[in-house]
Amino acid sequence: MKAFKDYDKTETFKDYPKLPVDAYVCIIKAAEEKTCSNGSDILEISFDIAEGDYKDFYANDYRNNSNTDKKWKGKISLFVPIDDGSEKDDYTKKRFKTAITAIEDSNDGYHWDWNEKALKGKNLGILYRNEEWEWHGKTGWKAAPFRIIDIDAVYDGQFKIPADKPLEKSSSVYAPASSSSTTFEELTDDEDLPF
Repeated sequence: MKAFKDYDKTETFKDYPKLPVDAYVCIIKAAEEKTCSNGSDILEISFDIAEGDYKDFYANDYRNNSNTDKKWKGKISLFVPIDDGSEKDDYTKKRFKTAITAIEDSNDGYHWDWNEKALKGKNLGILYRNEEWEWHGKTGWKAAPFRIIDIDAVYDGQFKIPADKPLEKSSSVYAPASSSSTTFEELTDDEDLPF
């Protein structure tokens, strides 16, 4: 058999740890208001797990990723209400306020003042659920952030794991979830991380 070029320099596949579906105490690394391709505004919150066996899960994942276009994977987004008086907007307002109230309740003395940058360093609970993924014809399941909850609910076990979210089977080809590249302010003690 003839050796292929750069065999000695070719990287091998690595087994990455999987995050179990659960609820975790997390810390916000960055928060940014963004506009999606469909014109909707979101509050994108980048976070990492702050305690327990999976502490620094996303920082470790980011550091161990050798791809040149690596992205921070610990993110959860909230749609920003548009104040149009619709039933859908009323639901969006309730979800937004529920999440912000959970962050307030998780941080003694903190009160939301509409400055998303002030969320950096705040604690929050993140509830995960199983979500099915597809990429290049392969499918599988992963734990994905589902909702922001109060950290006391995490400590007390006062949460219910949501139902699994399978892929929609409306077509034979599924599009992989997209994640945009984002530039964040750097933290002085985490210089190799993207914020």
